[in-house]
Amino acid sequence: MIAALAAWADADPRVASLVAVTEIDPDHAETATLNELHDLPPEASANCVLVAGKRGEDERVAASVVPASTFADVNRRVRKLLDARKASFLPMDRAVADSGMEYGGITPVGLPERYRVLVDSRFAEEGTMALMGSGVRRSKLLMPGPLLCAMPGVEVIEDLGISRA
Repeated sequence: MIAALAAWADADPRVASLVAVTEIDPDHAETATLNELHDLPPEASANCVLVAGKRGEDERVAASVVPASTFADVNRRVRKLLDARKASFLPMDRAVADSGMEYGGITPVGLPERYRVLVDSRFAEEGTMALMGSGVRRSKLLMPGPLLCAMPGVEVIEDLGISRA
């Protein structure tokens, strides 16, 4: 993840000044726990989940990044975007092995190139922030949502997340 962040900063000077990394207690890495402990609004946090879909023998994998006030619409929206008959979350052991990141810290920054990175369009709105995993459970990345949407390879998707209400 560090190499990917550095490469992104080389290509986009905003990254060096607008992306922050902060240390956290790894026991509080889950979004709901961290938000409750620090009284953070769920819409300020981003959840990144890894999803796989298949069409025949062809597997397609994507990271879905949605506001924590929503959940990724895996069965409809992500499945259709992957052009798959069925889509599901990657099992934890595979998500960790394939991404090279710790469970509870998976981030879209530094994922394998074969992964699509789907980001909910709500992050494109000015003034939004994205607090998300950093690849490890002991820290978080914080960046403006529009910068996340400008990350190389990102596909900004309308209604990727479904309201929890």
